[in-house]
Amino acid sequence: MRLVLAAALTLATALPAAAADGQALFNARCKRCHTITGANTPGAPSLKGVAGRKIAGAPGFAYSAGLKGKGGTWTDASLDAYLANPSEFAAGTRMFARVAQPAARAAIIDYLKTLNQERPCAACP
Repeated sequence: MRLVLAAALTLATALPAAAADGQALFNARCKRCHTITGANTPGAPSLKGVAGRKIAGAPGFAYSAGLKGKGGTWTDASLDAYLANPSEFAAGTRMFARVAQPAARAAIIDYLKTLNQERPCAACP
């Protein structure tokens, strides 16, 4: 019983830690260009609410043709592919920074998902 409880507590605290790691990585790698306030900068869209948002869907931002042509929504897999190699994901994108380490990409994505907590869930009435 104690082992199960310890495992559950470890798992419960591991998820916020991943997001906290992702926040630190975001601040070090992404914050120069991107905001999380909802306001775009001249060079980059806001990433508030990006998880689950339409690709190239931040209102008021002028996306590259390559990114506009992607279609779909930002899922864990699409965010991972974009962060791993932006120009391979969408030719002509203006994003130049790559995140080579899979664990770092996963942490950043976990953090980005925390920025969606104000949004109502799709399954809610």
